[in-house]
Amino acid sequence: MIIAKATPASLDAVYEIVHTTIKNIYPNYYPTEVVDFFLNYHNTSKLEADINNGNVYVLSVDDIFVGTGSIIESNNIGRLYVKPEYQGMGYGKIIMNDLEEIVALNFDTAVIEASLPAYDFYLKHGYKPMEYHKYKVENNRILCYYIMKKNLKNNIDNEMGNA
Repeated sequence: MIIAKATPASLDAVYEIVHTTIKNIYPNYYPTEVVDFFLNYHNTSKLEADINNGNVYVLSVDDIFVGTGSIIESNNIGRLYVKPEYQGMGYGKIIMNDLEEIVALNFDTAVIEASLPAYDFYLKHGYKPMEYHKYKVENNRILCYYIMKKNLKNNIDNEMGNA
């Protein structure tokens, strides 16, 4: 199992992870217009720019890309996706832990914009909801999401027995 910065050569794999997950999971939570918004938001150009800026990480298991996550805007963790067939195996937690360790090098807190499908995952991982947002998309459908925050400093101290 390897987590590493995504390279331009892994763009197609990152795109597949993100889009496959959205297409398979998000329709259980959101109307079609919101699902389409997410698919359009995570387009090839945006993914490519984030990869070129060194913001995207991929997790591979036995040479298969199974998940991805990004650090955007300093302490903002985002675009955490695990292919549906690999969910529930701890891969999301592995990606999240690695991204938090990177953020914790320079910041005491991590911030996440949590979609409805990801909300419970982030709660279990110690994130607390700070704000609830609604965003209108096509046909006046509503995208609901949360801004969540986690104190990384206390978490690291607790893990080391220093709390």
